[in-house]
Amino acid sequence: MKACTLIMLALIIGLVGATALAGDRGTPDEAKAMAIKAAKYLKDVGPDKAFAAFDVKDNEWHDRDLYVYVLAPDATVLAHGGIAGYIGKSIASLKDVDGNSIAGLINAIPDQGWAEYKWQNPVTKAIELKTSYAVKVGDDHVVVGAYK
Repeated sequence: MKACTLIMLALIIGLVGATALAGDRGTPDEAKAMAIKAAKYLKDVGPDKAFAAFDVKDNEWHDRDLYVYVLAPDATVLAHGGIAGYIGKSIASLKDVDGNSIAGLINAIPDQGWAEYKWQNPVTKAIELKTSYAVKVGDDHVVVGAYK
């Protein structure tokens, strides 16, 4: 009886911990909504104002592990709310663990849609499936991704 109680307690603690971790992560639906909203913002205010806003971590364009980035057709990162060091650099050679080109997947989206790839989650440090929603604005793509 005592062993059964300990096992149940461990399971409950594990479930509570997993639920808490899930609350710290954005969902694919939230990523899609943010990407669509960011694309509209870019259209409304133009690239100078929008890119400056997307690059800031403490505003509406950064929520938990969700952030906006903008990718040019030549794979140059025009704005990045997660890693400022990517701004102005090409990610053409950046591939996931299966050899998929991240920029290639994003830039292949004709209007708006999903790209999936495996990427290291900066929080868990594990390779996880990431799904990114991209919206084409002019020639560029506004992107927000979430880990599944």
